[in-house]
Amino acid sequence: MIHLKINNETAFLSMVIVGIVKDFGGVPTLSKCIDPKSRAHILTGTYPIEEDIRREMDAFIAVFEKYGIKVYRPKNIKGLNQIFMRDITFVVDDKLVISNTIEERKKEINAVADVLCQIPEKDIIKMPLIARVEGGDVMPWNDYVFVGYSEKKDFEKYTVARTNKAGVEFLTETFPTKKVKGFELNKSDDDPRENALHLDCCFQPIGKNMAIMYKDGFKHSADVEFLVNYFGNENIIKVSKEEMYNMNCNVFSISESVIISEKGFTRLNTELRKRGFTVEEVPYAEIAKMEGLLRCSTMPLIRG
Repeated sequence: MIHLKINNETAFLSMVIVGIVKDFGGVPTLSKCIDPKSRAHILTGTYPIEEDIRREMDAFIAVFEKYGIKVYRPKNIKGLNQIFMRDITFVVDDKLVISNTIEERKKEINAVADVLCQIPEKDIIKMPLIARVEGGDVMPWNDYVFVGYSEKKDFEKYTVARTNKAGVEFLTETFPTKKVKGFELNKSDDDPRENALHLDCCFQPIGKNMAIMYKDGFKHSADVEFLVNYFGNENIIKVSKEEMYNMNCNVFSISESVIISEKGFTRLNTELRKRGFTVEEVPYAEIAKMEGLLRCSTMPLIRG
């Protein structure tokens, strides 16, 4: 059996689900596109091809192998994009929550049935239909659970609004020992540089007490101030709009001292090394064209 344990984003990772690229469906039609960055690359003819993203995913998997981490992969569902495992389920403490995703992504959970059957039934939680949450918006951080969300007006307006207020309330009720802190995010169905698809597109804790942040991903300055006060201004690596667009906030922590990052993130990787991190660089720029990166591609099951 798998005994879940996720208390934060950076304790040493020992077990994880990582997405697959096989039969990912190729270039979607514009009518089936669910994020503005993918749409932009479809229009310019630069949407990624399977051969290129397979090389990137193989490099990513090699890092997990290097550190002796147990990796599960979803079963292949032909024609379905199964790269971004983060969103379909998530773990807080010793409980796994099955996300209420948008309709286009509901089949993805079927591909990890072989993993879910190894988890005690009492540790799996299904959300009520009114509550909508995708895992990219959920970040356990010790006593806190940080959650990106949209209020009713934005949630009903934008396709890219994936977590609602009812989802935040559900998490608050489900994890009463945690401080569930919601952050309303800026959304755009048209401009990827103005869109924080999930919380992990504009923010992520790293190390013991540091974070990476794009402040304009947050709708309210008070939320930025909260994070600055919580982590300390000197402990936050601030990224630019273009760096956010390229997914600089979406690195992935193997441990408090080891971070996997895209090899093209020159400034960020230099800054991380200055702060004492070991940075494992991998190519992931093609997968980034689908508005997801390294954290998006993973679903940690056990840390620490």
